[in-house]
Amino acid sequence: MASNSRFGHIDIAPPIEVFALIAEYNKDEYPDKVNVSVGAYRTKEGKPWVLPVVRTVEAQMASDQTLNHEYLPVAGLPSFREAACRLILGTEDVDYTRIGGVQALGGTGGIRLCADFTKKFLGCDTVYVSKPTWGNHKGVFKAAGFSNIVEYRYWKAETCSLDIDGMLQDLEGAPKNSVVILHAVAHNPTGVDPTPEQWEMIADLCERKNMFVLMDCAYQGFSTGDLDKDAYSCRLFYKKGFEFFIAQSFSKNFGLYNERVGNLCVIAKDSDSKVKVLSQLELIVRTTYSNPGNHGARVVATVLNNPALNGEWKENIKTMAGRILGMRDLLHQKLKAIGCPGNWDHIIQQKGMFSYTGLNEQQCEKLKKDYHIYIMKSGRINMCGLTPTNMDYVVNAIFTVVSGKQDSRQAKI
Repeated sequence: MASNSRFGHIDIAPPIEVFALIAEYNKDEYPDKVNVSVGAYRTKEGKPWVLPVVRTVEAQMASDQTLNHEYLPVAGLPSFREAACRLILGTEDVDYTRIGGVQALGGTGGIRLCADFTKKFLGCDTVYVSKPTWGNHKGVFKAAGFSNIVEYRYWKAETCSLDIDGMLQDLEGAPKNSVVILHAVAHNPTGVDPTPEQWEMIADLCERKNMFVLMDCAYQGFSTGDLDKDAYSCRLFYKKGFEFFIAQSFSKNFGLYNERVGNLCVIAKDSDSKVKVLSQLELIVRTTYSNPGNHGARVVATVLNNPALNGEWKENIKTMAGRILGMRDLLHQKLKAIGCPGNWDHIIQQKGMFSYTGLNEQQCEKLKKDYHIYIMKSGRINMCGLTPTNMDYVVNAIFTVVSGKQDSRQAKI
């Protein structure tokens, strides 16, 4: 029967892969199911972790009778914005008179603010994204009206490494006034980052081509466990005198996924330019979602501005980064011990939460169908989805789908 609804002509949108996998995983009643799809930290027991320092601050906030639920400024909580910018750019020889922040709805919100701003005020219509990149980069810029979304080479499949030559060659062909999205650290999905020398080459090319740089920084601290080391690329571009934006997310390094705490750090040539940019970004916020939320931003600001709490948070970061590194080492060891075909050294060479395993789409589908291991079709896995308890099961499943045969020895070392 034909629908007479005014919405009847609308097609059902395709599912968002990672959230579809989460829903499928949640419905699965198989006792040994494993979820390595969603990009969220998990403990060695496979459980979400509320950082102890976050619980401490939330308890303080709950009993603080001076706090209320009044609107924040349109640009967000000042103490949060200032602390977020300091976190990524540091304090050594940094001129903060030409730097400012706008609180955003997560890192994604910061990216959207950048897209809207560069489209409207800089006349940009072309954005370059890595191949592959985080799945939402293209969609956000397309929704902001960009008509040219171009991929630059990044992942070299045959060596499971960065295709720096291909990347530079593709960016060399960028038209005037292009935006380029660079992953500041712990590239999503590949886990492959440029070396300091390669970052110099990338920066020099972006400067020569006069590209507008957006640094997407979603994983500060998750690569090395050191917040300053993980800020290397952003600080390099600052020292080279770039005017650029940094989209910061505090979902991962504070575990505040559903609080949507983000910041768009604006680096301008001078104070006057900064003020102009921030004023226009505020108007974009006002006409998009009016103003941001308080709770998560206040948690982050309280921690970053209190030396004792900041020190505790840095230990929490080391705990998370250490577990990720431990799972990388264990997965690598067990794949080698079982004799899984291929070279798996890239697993310990990659950085951050994700590993681009090199598994193809058919192998990933078989892992899900036959072994109830929920993995992105690209072969990207969240290292935090692996635990000492499920590691042997996952390794044996990978061995089977790669080699086409069962292994009677099991993957124990």
